[in-house]
Amino acid sequence: MYERTLVEVLQKKVGSGKAIILIGPRQVGKTTLIKSKLIHGSHLFLDADDPTVRSLLDQPNTEQLKSIIGKHKVIFIDEAQRIPGIGLTLKILVDQFDGIQLFVSGSSSFDLTNQLSEPLTGRKWEFEMFPISWEEYENKHGYLVSEQQLENRLIYGFYPDVLNNPGEEKEVLKQLVDSYLYRDILAYSKIGKPEVLDRLVQALALQMGNEVNYNELAQTVGVDRNTISNYIDILQKGYVVFKLGSFSGNLRNEIKKNKKIYFYDNGVRNTVLGNFATLNLRQDTGALWENFLISERIKQNHYKRTFAKTYFWRTKQQQEVDFIEEMDGKITGFEFKWKAKKGTTLPKTFVEKYKAEQRIIDRDNFRDFVVI
Repeated sequence: MYERTLVEVLQKKVGSGKAIILIGPRQVGKTTLIKSKLIHGSHLFLDADDPTVRSLLDQPNTEQLKSIIGKHKVIFIDEAQRIPGIGLTLKILVDQFDGIQLFVSGSSSFDLTNQLSEPLTGRKWEFEMFPISWEEYENKHGYLVSEQQLENRLIYGFYPDVLNNPGEEKEVLKQLVDSYLYRDILAYSKIGKPEVLDRLVQALALQMGNEVNYNELAQTVGVDRNTISNYIDILQKGYVVFKLGSFSGNLRNEIKKNKKIYFYDNGVRNTVLGNFATLNLRQDTGALWENFLISERIKQNHYKRTFAKTYFWRTKQQQEVDFIEEMDGKITGFEFKWKAKKGTTLPKTFVEKYKAEQRIIDRDNFRDFVVI
């Protein structure tokens, strides 16, 4: 079992009188974390994958909830996104039942975030959880093993089940992608054209780390631009991909509206393409390295509550900065190289205009970037 960075943050919220809500993709260990680290002793566990539980929690009144809860002071509702109107039910539990500690997990933000936002304003602590981070991985296995495993992690990613089944990574990833990416997302989002989703995910996997043009994607996939936009939004809510926006301080030649799209996990991306070749046989090592670094930084910024804003930067003359963080008024630009050449620097235009700190991240110093 991996010790999760979030545990200490979550433990401080227990007993605050608010619901503790943990959202993230399936199979990253949310249920395990809550049961093993946050709940001690007797509790009521309600698994919303069970249709009976969904029926019980679908718009119950206060008296019905009293019967369901009984004398329990700790309640854990798992896979809450499956319950219609769950936000109002949680509001009743928090408001009407003194001394109750409520834990809630959800495997997507399709409807759950919208359902929770208004009813639970001021009544919840909400966190996101992702696949295992490099920090968590190295804390368990140590420096030497982690160093030896870096290339495997670029190829197979960090889902707990993948890490816990060495030698069976491809099979585990295939099952994960088939069940979560295609079955769950299609079910939650009511996508009418699953084959379109399949083609889009493959197109995004091939373009990972590049600026995406929705019109070009529409032509490639064979649908209109609005459909592409909607499906990418669904993939974001399903924790498959995330967007990185372009940074602009209104220099005339800056690209202002473009987006880059990355995958939360390298293993999922490579499974979509069916490519598990070793790095020395690949043409996309740079893209895998960049995706690994940025997804790890996203995890760290969230877990450590840095509140950093993140971007990339490019001009019409093709000057580019791979990754930018803006935090407390300070701007830092990062350039990513698998093996950086001596003298590599960021564009002078960017550094001078924004008085930015510049950092070159490569194979030798990446730990300084992926652990804050």
